[in-house]
Amino acid sequence: MGDAKGGRSDGMNIDTALVRELAEMLAETGLTQIEVEDGDRKIKVSRQGSVAAAAPVYAAAPAPAPAAAAPAAAAAPAPADDPGAVKSPMVGTVYLSPEPGAAPFVSVGQAVKAGDTLLIIEAMKVMNPITAPNAGTLKAVLVDNAQPVEFDQPLVVIG
Repeated sequence: MGDAKGGRSDGMNIDTALVRELAEMLAETGLTQIEVEDGDRKIKVSRQGSVAAAAPVYAAAPAPAPAAAAPAAAAAPAPADDPGAVKSPMVGTVYLSPEPGAAPFVSVGQAVKAGDTLLIIEAMKVMNPITAPNAGTLKAVLVDNAQPVEFDQPLVVIG
């Protein structure tokens, strides 16, 4: 009875193996932060550094989307360099609608206001809404639903 371990007042037991595994995931994925919650326990692992070196790994992945759009517009690759391009702030998976089977958040030609949700990027089971930085008209969607994206990859163009 003299053993007080296991009581919540003693602090948190840290699973160092989990922390190491999360740190390895940061290195492998190029993410800068991972946060895991399990009941009352929350572990956040972050690192500083540039993830620009990871971008070329998936550089070929978005190529099919502009190539498919090439017949529609001669300047299909140009939207990525457009000043109205909204780029991904993280590595993850893009979802264009709030849930499977639902209508997309926005569609080409639609007027958007600053702060409107354009799409969601899921990273480590966390859904992150990507919002319009300014008002305008959605000129192009440069990604497909459920497509993996890299940090700084152009997602949509607002003009």
